[in-house]
Amino acid sequence: MDTSLLPFFEWCETTAIGHAIKGSAWLFPVIEAVHLLGLSVLGGSLLVLDLRMLGAGLRGQSIVNLAKDTRPWLLGSIAVMIVTGTALFVSESVKCYYSQAFWLKITALPVALLFTLTIRHRVAMAGTGATPRTRLVAVVSLTLWFTVAAAGRWIGFS
Repeated sequence: MDTSLLPFFEWCETTAIGHAIKGSAWLFPVIEAVHLLGLSVLGGSLLVLDLRMLGAGLRGQSIVNLAKDTRPWLLGSIAVMIVTGTALFVSESVKCYYSQAFWLKITALPVALLFTLTIRHRVAMAGTGATPRTRLVAVVSLTLWFTVAAAGRWIGFS
Protein backbone atom coordinates (compact mmCIF):
# COMPACT_ATOMS: atom_id res chain seq x y z
CA MET A 1 0.00 0.00 0.00
CA ASP A 2 1.30 3.43 -0.95
CA THR A 3 1.82 5.27 2.33
CA SER A 4 2.38 8.56 0.51
CA LEU A 5 -1.40 8.81 0.07
CA LEU A 6 -2.19 8.39 3.77
CA PRO A 7 -1.73 12.10 4.63
CA PHE A 8 -4.27 13.02 1.94
CA PHE A 9 -6.78 10.51 3.34
CA GLU A 10 -6.17 11.86 6.87
CA TRP A 11 -6.67 15.41 5.61
CA CYS A 12 -9.98 14.46 3.95
CA GLU A 13 -11.33 13.29 7.27
CA THR A 14 -10.36 16.57 8.95
CA THR A 15 -12.28 18.77 6.50
CA ALA A 16 -15.35 20.60 7.71
CA ILE A 17 -17.61 18.29 5.69
CA GLY A 18 -15.87 15.20 7.08
CA HIS A 19 -16.26 16.47 10.65
CA ALA A 20 -19.90 17.48 10.12
CA ILE A 21 -20.88 14.07 8.76
CA LYS A 22 -18.86 12.16 11.33
CA GLY A 23 -20.23 14.28 14.18
CA SER A 24 -23.87 13.97 13.20
CA ALA A 25 -26.12 11.13 14.24
CA TRP A 26 -28.20 11.50 11.06
CA LEU A 27 -26.05 12.83 8.22
CA PHE A 28 -24.17 9.61 7.42
CA PRO A 29 -27.29 7.39 7.33
CA VAL A 30 -29.23 9.92 5.24
CA ILE A 31 -26.35 10.33 2.76
CA GLU A 32 -25.93 6.54 2.65
CA ALA A 33 -29.66 6.11 1.94
CA VAL A 34 -29.52 8.62 -0.93
CA HIS A 35 -26.38 6.87 -2.21
CA LEU A 36 -28.21 3.53 -2.19
CA LEU A 37 -31.22 5.07 -3.95
CA GLY A 38 -28.80 6.33 -6.60
CA LEU A 39 -27.38 2.81 -6.84
CA SER A 40 -30.88 1.45 -7.38
CA VAL A 41 -31.59 3.89 -10.20
CA LEU A 42 -28.16 3.26 -11.71
CA GLY A 43 -28.69 -0.49 -11.49
CA GLY A 44 -32.13 -0.23 -13.05
CA SER A 45 -30.98 1.92 -15.97
CA LEU A 46 -28.00 -0.36 -16.59
CA LEU A 47 -29.98 -3.59 -16.29
CA VAL A 48 -32.79 -2.52 -18.59
CA LEU A 49 -30.42 -1.71 -21.43
CA ASP A 50 -27.88 -4.47 -20.80
CA LEU A 51 -30.61 -7.13 -20.64
CA ARG A 52 -32.05 -5.78 -23.90
CA MET A 53 -28.56 -5.90 -25.44
CA LEU A 54 -28.38 -9.53 -24.33
CA GLY A 55 -31.71 -10.16 -26.06
CA ALA A 56 -33.32 -11.05 -22.73
CA GLY A 57 -35.92 -8.35 -22.29
CA LEU A 58 -38.03 -5.57 -23.78
CA ARG A 59 -37.68 -7.03 -27.26
CA GLY A 60 -40.44 -4.73 -28.49
CA GLN A 61 -38.13 -1.74 -28.03
CA SER A 62 -35.06 -1.02 -30.10
CA ILE A 63 -31.75 -0.87 -28.28
CA VAL A 64 -31.19 2.66 -29.61
CA ASN A 65 -34.50 3.96 -28.21
CA LEU A 66 -33.93 2.23 -24.89
CA ALA A 67 -30.43 3.70 -24.69
CA LYS A 68 -31.84 7.19 -25.31
CA ASP A 69 -34.61 6.69 -22.73
CA THR A 70 -32.33 5.36 -19.99
CA ARG A 71 -29.41 7.77 -20.50
CA PRO A 72 -30.81 10.66 -18.40
CA TRP A 73 -31.48 8.22 -15.54
CA LEU A 74 -28.01 6.76 -15.89
CA LEU A 75 -26.27 10.14 -15.90
CA GLY A 76 -28.42 11.52 -13.09
CA SER A 77 -27.79 8.52 -10.87
CA ILE A 78 -24.05 8.69 -11.56
CA ALA A 79 -24.05 12.36 -10.49
CA VAL A 80 -25.98 11.55 -7.29
CA MET A 81 -23.65 8.68 -6.47
CA ILE A 82 -20.48 10.72 -7.06
CA VAL A 83 -21.69 13.54 -4.79
CA THR A 84 -22.94 11.24 -2.02
CA GLY A 85 -20.00 8.84 -2.40
CA THR A 86 -17.56 11.71 -1.97
CA ALA A 87 -19.39 12.84 1.17
CA LEU A 88 -19.32 9.32 2.59
CA PHE A 89 -15.64 9.02 1.72
CA VAL A 90 -14.56 12.21 3.50
CA SER A 91 -16.36 11.09 6.65
CA GLU A 92 -14.36 7.85 6.86
CA SER A 93 -11.45 8.22 4.49
CA VAL A 94 -8.83 6.66 6.78
CA LYS A 95 -11.01 3.55 7.08
CA CYS A 96 -11.21 3.54 3.26
CA TYR A 97 -7.44 3.85 2.97
CA TYR A 98 -7.02 0.52 4.79
CA SER A 99 -9.92 -1.19 2.99
CA GLN A 100 -9.17 -3.55 0.10
CA ALA A 101 -12.81 -3.20 -0.97
CA PHE A 102 -12.38 0.56 -1.33
CA TRP A 103 -9.32 0.13 -3.56
CA LEU A 104 -11.17 -2.42 -5.69
CA LYS A 105 -14.14 -0.08 -6.05
CA ILE A 106 -12.07 3.02 -6.75
CA THR A 107 -10.12 1.10 -9.41
CA ALA A 108 -13.18 -0.49 -11.07
CA LEU A 109 -15.31 2.69 -10.99
CA PRO A 110 -13.42 4.77 -13.58
CA VAL A 111 -13.12 1.71 -15.82
CA ALA A 112 -16.89 1.08 -15.57
CA LEU A 113 -17.67 4.76 -16.19
CA LEU A 114 -15.35 5.03 -19.16
CA PHE A 115 -16.62 1.77 -20.66
CA THR A 116 -20.28 2.74 -20.14
CA LEU A 117 -19.98 6.26 -21.49
CA THR A 118 -17.90 5.29 -24.53
CA ILE A 119 -17.92 1.70 -25.81
CA ARG A 120 -21.28 0.62 -24.41
CA HIS A 121 -22.94 3.83 -25.57
CA ARG A 122 -21.48 3.55 -29.09
CA VAL A 123 -22.52 -0.10 -29.43
CA ALA A 124 -26.03 0.62 -28.15
CA MET A 125 -26.45 3.56 -30.52
CA ALA A 126 -25.26 1.50 -33.52
CA GLY A 127 -28.71 -0.10 -33.73
CA THR A 128 -27.44 -3.55 -34.65
CA GLY A 129 -29.67 -5.53 -32.29
CA ALA A 130 -28.54 -8.31 -29.97
CA THR A 131 -25.46 -9.44 -31.90
CA PRO A 132 -22.56 -11.39 -30.34
CA ARG A 133 -20.63 -8.09 -30.05
CA THR A 134 -23.59 -6.37 -28.38
CA ARG A 135 -24.00 -9.28 -25.98
CA LEU A 136 -20.31 -9.22 -25.08
CA VAL A 137 -20.50 -5.48 -24.34
CA ALA A 138 -23.54 -6.07 -22.10
CA VAL A 139 -21.76 -8.85 -20.18
CA VAL A 140 -18.67 -6.66 -19.68
CA SER A 141 -20.89 -3.78 -18.52
CA LEU A 142 -22.76 -5.94 -16.03
CA THR A 143 -19.51 -7.45 -14.73
CA LEU A 144 -17.84 -4.06 -14.24
CA TRP A 145 -20.82 -2.52 -12.47
CA PHE A 146 -21.41 -5.59 -10.32
CA THR A 147 -17.77 -5.32 -9.21
CA VAL A 148 -18.22 -1.63 -8.33
CA ALA A 149 -21.48 -2.28 -6.42
CA ALA A 150 -20.24 -5.38 -4.59
CA ALA A 151 -16.99 -3.72 -3.57
CA GLY A 152 -18.95 -0.67 -2.41
CA ARG A 153 -21.18 -2.77 -0.20
CA TRP A 154 -18.12 -4.67 1.05
CA ILE A 155 -16.61 -1.37 2.28
CA GLY A 156 -19.44 -1.08 4.80
CA PHE A 157 -18.68 -4.52 6.21
CA SER A 158 -14.90 -4.31 6.32
